[in-house]
Amino acid sequence: MAPPFIRSTIRGMVGYTPGEQPGLGERVVKLNTNENPFGPSPRVLQAIREIEPEALRRYPNPTADEFREAAAKLFDVTPDNIIAGNGSDDILTIATRTFIGPGGRLAYPDPTYSLYPVLAKLDDAEAVPVPWEKNYALPVDALLATKAHAIYLANPNAPTGTFIPPATIGALAGKFSGLVLVDEAYVDFADDHCVALVKEHRNVVVSRSLSKAYALAGLRFGFAIAQKDVIDEMMKVKDSYNCDAISVAAATAAILDQEHARKSWEHVRAERSRMSDELNGMGWDVIPSQANFILVNVPGGHAREAYLGLKKQGILVRYFDKPGLNDKIRITIGTAQENNALLGGLKNLHVAEKAA
Repeated sequence: MAPPFIRSTIRGMVGYTPGEQPGLGERVVKLNTNENPFGPSPRVLQAIREIEPEALRRYPNPTADEFREAAAKLFDVTPDNIIAGNGSDDILTIATRTFIGPGGRLAYPDPTYSLYPVLAKLDDAEAVPVPWEKNYALPVDALLATKAHAIYLANPNAPTGTFIPPATIGALAGKFSGLVLVDEAYVDFADDHCVALVKEHRNVVVSRSLSKAYALAGLRFGFAIAQKDVIDEMMKVKDSYNCDAISVAAATAAILDQEHARKSWEHVRAERSRMSDELNGMGWDVIPSQANFILVNVPGGHAREAYLGLKKQGILVRYFDKPGLNDKIRITIGTAQENNALLGGLKNLHVAEKAA
């Protein structure tokens, strides 16, 4: 039992549950936490090797200006339109503190990234999940009806991989008086993005991550794009030095090497299409995805059994034990070899089921 001096909100809540992380030496096919199947740009490793000892002795630039300047050129904005964070989860935390606060209300379509309600509760705010409409269409009217202080939209959504057109999100922002945060952690694998909405709508913040698209999940670096006066307020909330010197140098090198990154994005898109076709052909209904993963309806709803059966074969996928998801598994798109191992593992399950 938690000590009585712990905040009652913390005692009563369930924290975020990350995906399983095996040890580095374990031999598994790891398709459960949406990492990029390829390594980061060689420029990233070079930037890390070239870090000067003096850069580690001193505090880093508090606003990661080196990265902000590089990202500003890439997205055709100014550095004042960008805030950097210790992963996009840090950006989400900063946004929640800035725009919601105790007694506030955070709305989001459900199911989605399970960190959102955790962040709301940590700030003693109310989390208001709103069911998706048919075929994962955005429930605009229902979201507006919550009268929330902020709406968070993962786009592409996690764990479904589905995508909302920017025009639809822009229309929502135009009708909403609070913040619309578009969480684009997976957008580099999609056909479009929402950065242009920042210039049109003062209440839109677009967050990005370098974990998936740039193969830097182990480094922890994210950022957000918004109008300057919004970024100015978010800067007041962030930790003093929330990005260290190594991560800033590495992240800057990563986004400057767009050629390397785009090759991995193209591979993921091609393999995502192949895997979807293969699985649909096997009777495993795949929800159309624009992310680097697919959410699959398991025949007969036996998702937990499929997850455990694959795990016994050394293949990790993600299973969510909650209504609306407990008949599905989420599969990260890996290398062609990893994906073939997954398909083989599923076929083994089918064979074993027939033999039983």
